[in-house]
Amino acid sequence: MHIRTIELKDAENYLALSKRIDSSGYMLFEPEEKNISIAKQQEMIEQIIQTKTTELFVAEVDESLIGFIMAIGGTVKRKRHSAYIVIGVDEPFRGKGVATKLFKRLFEWAKEMKLTRLELTVMKTNTEAYRLYRNLGFTVEGEKIHSLLVDGKPVNEYYLYKLL
Repeated sequence: MHIRTIELKDAENYLALSKRIDSSGYMLFEPEEKNISIAKQQEMIEQIIQTKTTELFVAEVDESLIGFIMAIGGTVKRKRHSAYIVIGVDEPFRGKGVATKLFKRLFEWAKEMKLTRLELTVMKTNTEAYRLYRNLGFTVEGEKIHSLLVDGKPVNEYYLYKLL
């Protein structure tokens, strides 16, 4: 497995990966909600590449994308020390250390960028991801009550942070 920065050539594979991960039920988007073209995905990747405070790493096996982690950094002066994290791993590769390796690469980048705070949210029902985040040093900051509607039912989210 290889962890690397996303490239423009990854647009089609990244879009397919995102849709597969969205079908897990734990991501913000429902699978059918991402109706973007490959060209639009390329534009989004280009924007990420050009934004110094944002980074997107992908995990790759045999030229196939199996996971990603994205840090969306603050752009205003008072938020430049922090980044919001989104991570996803394709189902067949979950529980095999992919997310941990993605996080380790992200932590390296965050230190290079002189970030001091990382934050993320996780559905309260996603116990495996929650356990991983806690094992990686994230702390619960609070609980967002009825934060999301999943299958018409309210779901709470934990808000977690890690100081570097």
